[in-house]
Amino acid sequence: MVGSHSFNSEAHTQPMSEINTTPLVDVMLVLLVIFIITAPLLTHAVKIDLPQANSQPLPEKPEVISVAIDATGKMYWNDAPLAQGELKEKLQQIANQKPQPELNIRADKETRYQILAEVMADAQNAGVTKLGFVSMPK
Repeated sequence: MVGSHSFNSEAHTQPMSEINTTPLVDVMLVLLVIFIITAPLLTHAVKIDLPQANSQPLPEKPEVISVAIDATGKMYWNDAPLAQGELKEKLQQIANQKPQPELNIRADKETRYQILAEVMADAQNAGVTKLGFVSMPK
């Protein structure tokens, strides 16, 4: 009796060499069943009858107005010379157009900053919202 008792205690002290995979298999089967049930619900689309609409073509790109300023400060509207004070009138005209044209300023590199600042201020006061500067890449 004593020998059999000591034999059982030695068997319990050795580590188990097998991993019990039954709980893992149970969890995986439950997840598989859940995914099998929910997968068709994710691809189910709601059937609706959409209304028909006639869409207008997109408006064409607005025209581009070019204001050129040479080194002496003389201004050109689309390469046509401008008289003194005529710029403000033309800026008012393009500000009221729908869609508003884009205003591109091309200035000589020797043009004084004050002239550029006045042109930008006149454009802003007239209500021109699309203003850009044109430069030459190196």
